[in-house]
Amino acid sequence: MKTLKINGREVAFSDEKNLLEVIRKAGIELPTFCYHSELSTYGACRMCLVEDKRGNLIAACSTPPREGMEIKTHTKRLLKQRRMTLELILAEHDRDCTTCGKNGDCKLRKLSHDLGVEEIRFGTKENYLPIDDSSEAIVRNPNKCILCGDCVRMCEEVQGIGVIGFAHRGAKAVVTPAFNKNLCEVECVDCGQCSAVCPTGAIVVKSHIDKVWDALNDDNKVVIAQIAPAVRVAFGEAFGLRPGESTEYLIVSALKAMGFDMVFDTCFAADLTVIEEGHEFLERLEKGENLPLFTSCCPAWVKFVEFNYPSFLNNLSSCRSPHQMFGSFTKNYYAKELGVSRENVYVVSIMPCTAKKAEAAREELGVDGNPDVDAVLTTRELIRMVREAGIVFKDLKEEPFDMPFGFSTGGGIIFGATGGVAEAVVRTLDGGHRRFEQVRGSEGLKEATIVKDGKEIRVAVVHGLKNARELLEKIKSGSVKYDMVEVMACPGGCVGGAGQPSPASTGVREERAKGLYNIDNRMQLARSDENPMIKMLYEKWLGSPGSEVAHKYLHTHYRPRRRTEV
Repeated sequence: MKTLKINGREVAFSDEKNLLEVIRKAGIELPTFCYHSELSTYGACRMCLVEDKRGNLIAACSTPPREGMEIKTHTKRLLKQRRMTLELILAEHDRDCTTCGKNGDCKLRKLSHDLGVEEIRFGTKENYLPIDDSSEAIVRNPNKCILCGDCVRMCEEVQGIGVIGFAHRGAKAVVTPAFNKNLCEVECVDCGQCSAVCPTGAIVVKSHIDKVWDALNDDNKVVIAQIAPAVRVAFGEAFGLRPGESTEYLIVSALKAMGFDMVFDTCFAADLTVIEEGHEFLERLEKGENLPLFTSCCPAWVKFVEFNYPSFLNNLSSCRSPHQMFGSFTKNYYAKELGVSRENVYVVSIMPCTAKKAEAAREELGVDGNPDVDAVLTTRELIRMVREAGIVFKDLKEEPFDMPFGFSTGGGIIFGATGGVAEAVVRTLDGGHRRFEQVRGSEGLKEATIVKDGKEIRVAVVHGLKNARELLEKIKSGSVKYDMVEVMACPGGCVGGAGQPSPASTGVREERAKGLYNIDNRMQLARSDENPMIKMLYEKWLGSPGSEVAHKYLHTHYRPRRRTEV
C-alpha cells in the first residue's frame, strides 16, 4: 500500500488506476461527465480538476496516483473553475429542463444545483439542430448534447458498433451518425446503451407511456401486461431498495391499481422458449446442420447479425423472443379463450430493454398490421407511470400474477442474467441438474461442456456486442467450435439493459443477477419442462414442441440488412 494526501489527510491506495478513484475511495465525490470506469479515459469535461501542492490544476480522471502526492479538491479556485465550466456548458445547452425526457435524472441539472450555479452569464443557445426521432427505440436531441463523448465510447468500445461519433470542430462540433444521417439510416441495433450513459437528455428512450395510458382509458380494450425477469430486481431501486431486491408482486399490485386487467409473467414465456429452442437445438444437433445454434432472445443481437453477419442468419434460433411469444399466444390463443378479438386485446411488455420497442414494431411479428405486442415500457417508464398515477409504492400490498400465464420455473427466472438462457436450456436437456454455474458470472466470454447421451455439447456465453463480434470472427476462422452460443447485447445481460434505472455499473448488474439466482433458489421447479402450465398450453393449443402450430405462432424469420457487401 502507498499513501498520498487529499485535503491534508493521508489516504492509502494500491491498484487504483487514477486519482479520481482514490479520491472517491476517500469519500469525496468529485463531479464528472465524461468518466465511466468501464470506458476509456477521455478527460474532456474538466469537471474533476484538482490542485496539487504547486498550484497546478490536473484532471483527476487521467492522472495516475503517486506516492507522496498532495492534492486539494475544493479550493476557492477549483470551485470557481467548476462553476465557470458548468456555465459554459449550459450556455450552449437547450435549457428547457421542465419538459426534458431526462428531467429528474439529469446529471447536468444535478451538478448545477449541487455546485450552486444560479445564473448563466454567457447568453443562451441560438441555433437549434433538428431532433432525430427516426429510431423506434431512442430519441437523439443534439441540442442537449454537452460533447462528453460517453455515448461515442460506449457504442465503439463496449458494443463495437460505432454508429455515432464526433464531427466538425470548435463551436460547430457535434455528436452525430456519419454524414449527419438519422439513426434509422445507419447500423444502429437499438440497444440503447448510449442513452444509458448519456448524462443529459441528448439521447433518451422513446416513450410509449402516453399510448399505454390511452389503452388503459379505452373501455373496449382488455389491457394485459407482462413483466420481464430483470425488471423485478431493478424496479425497487427507484424507491430506495437495494439492487437485486425482488419486487414483482408489488409491481403487479401497482399495475392493477393503474387499471391493467391482467398481469402475467414473461418468465412463463421464457419457459416456453426453452422448450422450443431446446427441441430446435436437438434437431440441429442430430442433423449436424446450422451449428452452432445462436440464441435469439435479444433483438439487438439479432439486428446486429442481420446488419453485420448475414452469413450466420441460418444459425440463429428461429424462436421468437419470450415477450414476442407471449404476445403471439395471448392474441392468437388466449384472446379466444376470453371471447375477445385480437384487435381489442392490448399487450404491454414491461422490459429492461430498449431494443424490444423496435422488435415489437417488426412487420412479421403481427397479423394484418396488428402487432402481437402493442407497447413496450422500460423499467424507468413504468417507474414514471407509477409516480404519475400517484401510487405510494411503499404502501402497496403484494398481489400475485394472474393465471395461467403467471406460473414459471427457475429456468424462466434466470433469463434476465447473462448465461441464464444457456443454463435454462441445459437444465432441460440434462433432465437433472438444478444448476449449471459454469456459464454464470460477468466475464465477457464463458465456456462449458456438457455430455448428453454420450456426446459432448460445447456451450459458449457472451455479452456485449464487441465481445460477440470477436467470437463470431473466431468461429468464422475455425479457431473455435461450439454447438450452442448465447449472446446478449447489453453488458451483464438484461439486468444491464438500457431501460433499467441508472447507474448500471458492474457491481449493480452483479447484484441484480444475484437477485434472480436467489429467486431461482426458492422456486419449487427448476426446469422449464416441469412447468404444468406449459404442458397445458401444448395440450390445448400447440400440440408438441416444434409442431406446425408452434412454428406458425412461436417462431419467425430474419433477413439481411447489410447495404453493401464486403
